[in-house]
Amino acid sequence: MREAWTDRRLDRLEQRMDARFEQVDLRFEQVDRQFGEVNARLDRIENTLDTRLGGLEKQFVALQRTLLQMSVGIIAALIGGIIATQL
Repeated sequence: MREAWTDRRLDRLEQRMDARFEQVDLRFEQVDRQFGEVNARLDRIENTLDTRLGGLEKQFVALQRTLLQMSVGIIAALIGGIIATQL
């Protein structure tokens, strides 16, 4: 009699465990779907940042060029002023 009770009890436990694992599988599917959505959002953010940073890089290059030109102009003006005062 005890073996039959144990077998029935184990069968019920197995059914409950199967049901719980099915719930866990569903939750993992939801988590996987959410991770997919997060990955898609991160990809969009990354593309936006790449575009914006590319634009900033171009602006910095232009700024460096302008500063170099201004520095050369100021140095040339100072040298010209020194030469003019020595004459």
